[in-house]
Amino acid sequence: MERVKLTEKFSGFSENWVPKVVGELNGQFVKVVKFVGEYVWHSHDHEDEMFLVFDGHIDIHFRDRVVGLDPGEFCIVPRGVEHKPVAERQASVILFEPATTRNTGSVDHNYTIEPHNLERI
Repeated sequence: MERVKLTEKFSGFSENWVPKVVGELNGQFVKVVKFVGEYVWHSHDHEDEMFLVFDGHIDIHFRDRVVGLDPGEFCIVPRGVEHKPVAERQASVILFEPATTRNTGSVDHNYTIEPHNLERI
């Protein structure tokens, strides 16, 4: 049991769209990731996904609407719902999702990282 300092975790990397594992509980990963630009449209057939904004602003695009998130706000994307995160400027985001979650769902893309290849910081 130890304290996790999110500010230190976010300052330790610069890549965008490359989640880093900072914790694990009950089969869930807590990940930190930086966003800038547009991600790929995707969905997760078996997992819900939670986006919590730590710094900056992101928009979660759905096929029928856009949900904007500022620091301290989160959105849970239910399994099977197609979505695309977008950030006009760099944003720092915390993700909560099952450890088996593939970041691009069933879509193969340059951003795809298999769960067993995620870096732990």
